[in-house]
Amino acid sequence: MKNILFSISLLLIFLSLQAQEKPKEDEKHWVKKGNISLLFNQSSYNKEWLGGGTSNVAGNFGLNYDFNYKKEAVVWDNKFIMAYGLSKIKGDSKMAKTDDRLELNSLWGKKASGQWYYSMFFNFKTQMDTGFDKTNTIRLSHFFSPAYFQFGPGMLWKKNDNLSVNFAPATGKLILVDNHFTELGPSFGVKQGDTSRFEFGASISAYYKFNLMTNVTFENRLNLYSNYLEDPQNVDVDYQLNVVMKINKYLTANIAVQAIYDDNSIQGVQVREVFGLGANYGF
Repeated sequence: MKNILFSISLLLIFLSLQAQEKPKEDEKHWVKKGNISLLFNQSSYNKEWLGGGTSNVAGNFGLNYDFNYKKEAVVWDNKFIMAYGLSKIKGDSKMAKTDDRLELNSLWGKKASGQWYYSMFFNFKTQMDTGFDKTNTIRLSHFFSPAYFQFGPGMLWKKNDNLSVNFAPATGKLILVDNHFTELGPSFGVKQGDTSRFEFGASISAYYKFNLMTNVTFENRLNLYSNYLEDPQNVDVDYQLNVVMKINKYLTANIAVQAIYDDNSIQGVQVREVFGLGANYGF
């Protein structure tokens, strides 16, 4: 819990710095917008209910903040994502974590020709709280373990703010874990006894946002990565879909889906889905 509070404190400091007044000449080139959502789910059954089911309650917090810069031939797009969710099933002594993400994406570009830009990108991903297995007894991860960094130069194709693809053929990737996760064997691709792993490969990142109909928005983010140094045919895939269905100014229904394939972590596809109705605030 202290790691969550620490992360939120860093976020508040970051947002306060963003909110400070800047020179008017610089301010007019920045576009900033954010969205905070609180989603709640609850199911309850009395003892006479014959259809089966266990009473439970769940809640999810989400924050998306964009701060983008554009001046003449230079663009600089930044996105900060924070998400955390918990659920409590009747009869269980502990609450279970249903969502936990901390991510920063930064993409800088200088116009080359037409819709093409010379680019440099940076991506950071980790989680804030301790993650356990399905029995809620074995610790699988915790704050900054693992932590993923990607960075490298490339070429950006950007049609508009809602559609872009970045090609980075010389991408560095760094994975960090605490040593207690690698004492008995490899973990998250980091070898036994080590605390980090560096890879060098190619990355493709795509972003596409569109309105399916009035008040229904689909936001798609895809990242593909191939490690030149080991099994380049095994491409890491990270796909995220966020659907926002606005009911009114403050109420929305949200669907978040994420699919990950990383053979260094697990030989299979990891899928996460969160759906809920809750409060929504844009700023």
